[in-house]
Amino acid sequence: MKTVNYIKIEIPSKSTNEGLARSIAACFAAQLDPTLEEIGDIKTAVSEAVTNSIVHAYPDEIGKISIRGRIFDDNTLEIVVQDWGRGIKDIEQAMEPMFTTGGDDRSGMGFTIMESFMDKLKVKSAEGKGTTVTMRRRLSFRTGTKR
Repeated sequence: MKTVNYIKIEIPSKSTNEGLARSIAACFAAQLDPTLEEIGDIKTAVSEAVTNSIVHAYPDEIGKISIRGRIFDDNTLEIVVQDWGRGIKDIEQAMEPMFTTGGDDRSGMGFTIMESFMDKLKVKSAEGKGTTVTMRRRLSFRTGTKR
């Protein structure tokens, strides 16, 4: 696949920036002429990834979160959310539905939601070094649209 377009931004891990990250992802994906459902799915998946970084990677401090996006020539959108926080001790366990390290107010459904709204989800992490979440979604080609 060939990259057609890309973005890279960095935000502080403040909860107020979660909405910004959702909007940026939606605006970037808009060039693929997605359906409203596709946009909603992308926004939700990005929201979950960024919220995980805010809540779990940097629970006691403000750190940085990188959001990178790429569009490929087959109408695939890739969004990568990366932090340099605590990292995940056991990725397999963290990806289990209902598992959380964020306390009673967290649902433990973040990775499950990302997985259900995107075609591919890859999580890489190292304790003390951070986490990288890579999500891909191939969007439908709509009649009469060109990039």
